[in-house]
Amino acid sequence: MKLPVTLLALALGTVVTYGTDWPTYRRDYSRSGVSPDPLPANLTEAWSWKSAHPPQPAWQGEAKWDGWNKVYDMKARQTFDRAFHVVVAGDRAYFGSSADDQVRCLDARTGAPLWTFSTEGPVRLAPSIVDGRAYFGSDDGCVYCVDAASGKQVWKVRATPVDRRIPGNGRLISVWPVRTSLVVQDGLVYTSAGMFPAEGVHLMALEAATGAEKWRQIQTDLPAQGYLLASKSRLYVPAGRNNPAVCDLQNGKRVRVVEGAGGTYALLTDDMLVFGPGKTGQLGAVEEGQSDQLATFQGNHMIVTPTRSYLHSDTEITALDRARYLELARERKRLATTQGAVNKKLKALGKKNGTETERDALQAQLGDLGKRLDAATLGMDQCLLWRAPSSWQHCVVLAGDTLIAGGTDEVAGISAADGKVTWRRKVSGRAYGIAASNGAVFVSTDQGTIHCLRSGGTQASVHPIAPAIAP
Repeated sequence: MKLPVTLLALALGTVVTYGTDWPTYRRDYSRSGVSPDPLPANLTEAWSWKSAHPPQPAWQGEAKWDGWNKVYDMKARQTFDRAFHVVVAGDRAYFGSSADDQVRCLDARTGAPLWTFSTEGPVRLAPSIVDGRAYFGSDDGCVYCVDAASGKQVWKVRATPVDRRIPGNGRLISVWPVRTSLVVQDGLVYTSAGMFPAEGVHLMALEAATGAEKWRQIQTDLPAQGYLLASKSRLYVPAGRNNPAVCDLQNGKRVRVVEGAGGTYALLTDDMLVFGPGKTGQLGAVEEGQSDQLATFQGNHMIVTPTRSYLHSDTEITALDRARYLELARERKRLATTQGAVNKKLKALGKKNGTETERDALQAQLGDLGKRLDAATLGMDQCLLWRAPSSWQHCVVLAGDTLIAGGTDEVAGISAADGKVTWRRKVSGRAYGIAASNGAVFVSTDQGTIHCLRSGGTQASVHPIAPAIAP
């Protein structure tokens, strides 16, 4: 029997240490949602923090139905700011607020407020903590860098040359709000500003140390909303209800727009982009260098490890043999491409005299391709390792060997080995955000509450809001 990491350590007489930060949304710029740290036993609430006002999402939800395409009960595709998503560095927790236009820093051990920083518009996305600094953007159209220890401003850059305001979500916001996260990588800060293509959507790179502009590209066909993703050479830009754009990190020039059903959820793994949830709760997977999808999955979110993929939907969590599934998906795509070419050739022949032998050969080839396609599809179905019912549909992350899923008024720990529920804890509201760092779990809900769960937590105190520090 294989012991979980925590039990194995105890059996060997060793001490499990927790030392992994969660310094950006879903821990890294692939938005993996995976921490290598195992969770301690007996998680209980250590503290909670509650905002005076709940989050104020930019978009309230999807239309109920798409009459033209006959799609009903559609999924909301712009869900990036339904909670105050927490990031953690060392013993400090940070988050932005769409309710009072501030970024906050709390003591991650006690929940005590340490500092706040005010902007002139909602801060809809979590900051990134890099080298002792916090980087974030605001609906006021500015990009900010502040000292992560004190909250003192280091630099502030208006994302566009013009400061023009319009009414938006009950406030005056910039015509070019910063509605994507910031990626800080190799000394540069990547972000965008603007949600109205007719006004221009600015994609830019700034010097992380000073805020000086490195490059700028303006797109006039797609908005930019959601959490940016980055590899070593590519920047992936979610576009709200539209499909993400892939851009060159060196200059911001667009490489392609991938095919799919849209949405602001995205995950990057081995240069494969997984995104959705589309109109019906479907994730599409697109490989680097391609625009069309390799595979689609019915679900809202995905967790990927070197050997397994975990698919998270409204009603269940499933585990797949990742390597075998991708191998078969690539084979199926290759066969389907060949099938299309053979069909095209057969159609071109029509019923011309003298082509009977060639037509017969093509028909036989199609029959063989059909059988191989069926075999590949069956093989993909057999990659299922386990399936477990789940009522925790809003969010999922992986810490060590435990999946942590967020539902309504509850979060649950689920064994990644077999899908069995190992614990449940109450929270206030829909748990749209989860971070796992340094032996603790931070849960953010649509009620503006942040819960900290850790081993030995005994108090459930709600800490007051600290006074703001002027920019």
